Amino acid sequence: MGKILVVDDMMVSLMITENILASEYETVTASSGREAMEVYRKEKPDMVLSDFRMPGMTGFELQVALQEEYHTAIPFMFMTADTTEETESKGFANGAKDFIRKPINPDLLLRRVGNIMRNIEHIEDLKESASIDKLTKLLNKGASEEKLKAVCKEASGALMMVDLDSFKLVNDIHGHAMGDQILISFADIIRSVMRPDDIVGRLGGDEFIAFCYGLTNEEGVANKTKAINERLVEAAKKLMGEDMDIPLGASVGCVFVPAEGNQFPDLSKKADKALYVVKQNGKHGYHVFSEQKNETEEDEIEANALSHVEMILSERNQVGALLLPMEGFRAIYRFLRRTLEIYGKPDCIVLLNLERGADAKIPIMEAGDEFLEMLRATLRKGDAVARNGNHQFLALLSNTDEDGIEAAVERIRGKWKEWLSDEGYTISYEWSELKK
Repeated sequence: MGKILVVDDMMVSLMITENILASEYETVTASSGREAMEVYRKEKPDMVLSDFRMPGMTGFELQVALQEEYHTAIPFMFMTADTTEETESKGFANGAKDFIRKPINPDLLLRRVGNIMRNIEHIEDLKESASIDKLTKLLNKGASEEKLKAVCKEASGALMMVDLDSFKLVNDIHGHAMGDQILISFADIIRSVMRPDDIVGRLGGDEFIAFCYGLTNEEGVANKTKAINERLVEAAKKLMGEDMDIPLGASVGCVFVPAEGNQFPDLSKKADKALYVVKQNGKHGYHVFSEQKNETEEDEIEANALSHVEMILSERNQVGALLLPMEGFRAIYRFLRRTLEIYGKPDCIVLLNLERGADAKIPIMEAGDEFLEMLRATLRKGDAVARNGNHQFLALLSNTDEDGIEAAVERIRGKWKEWLSDEGYTISYEWSELKK
């Protein structure tokens, strides 16, 4: 039911008009232009039905005053006993939707008001449609940013950038239709973790944004991140099967408002910086931006001599093979192929599959975690390993020929039997020499 503000300085006319409209609409009334201004500010009606000629402030002046105050075209319909065309021309020139002559014809009034209200609803539907992401039904990028600009200026809470990790693998392995289903589920999960009045939007691809009102402590961010990750794995297994081996997860970069400012462009950059920290430290987690902490870290980095920088870049733990995320593994792979042209040393890449049998007792994800740690500890310091899903692993073995590959795999198989006493798992492999 729409809401209409009826304005008329003649009390009898005001009561009659209100009575006609009350059968189909919610009505509020005012007997002067000044009073109408106050009622409009309080009630925010969908349209205004006003007498055109009133003492003090005319209906035309009321229309101009409201539109200047709210910087938007407010739906106005005028009632008038004036029969001159000049009156109508003046009102229409300022954006009036319609005119009706006094004395009021009830059927005609309801019909004309109905036309205006249906047009208003249609415009609102178009606005809403233009602001919604068609796939996830969340706010789209433009609508999210516009809303958050206003919210960050006046509210306190947590602005969070949320990325869906390893999403590309879903499209590559299962196709784009499955990718869409995962995105829809992920959007629903983020929405479910937030409260009804919180803001959630999709920036594009696998990037999302959220603002949680009143959340100003790290524990709350940690709890939401944990819930998103747990529910995502459950949803992915339902869609792709229990043996789903894609390491899906969510990374969250957070900044507190107004502790770190109240301007959305600056806050979004800070949330992005926090998200970058998560991406560089294993993903599937969260980081809260702190201006003081980041400034300190930047000062230390700038003040360090080369020896200090080398110490920061060096490994903390030098036992076993170098453990890398796929991005780092890919970079080293490309680098080693370049060095072949210079040094000609035989480097090999090995793909190891951890295969789960029917009698396996330990879940594949847990077994995969153990296998990766075993692999890192078993191979040499000059080798590198990375995980590619729950049961697939890559190893770069330096200065190794075919005999060395077979020896390394046998060593891995023997160590695996000692490491995890579950005979339900077998190891298969394939390898190739890096080519120039």
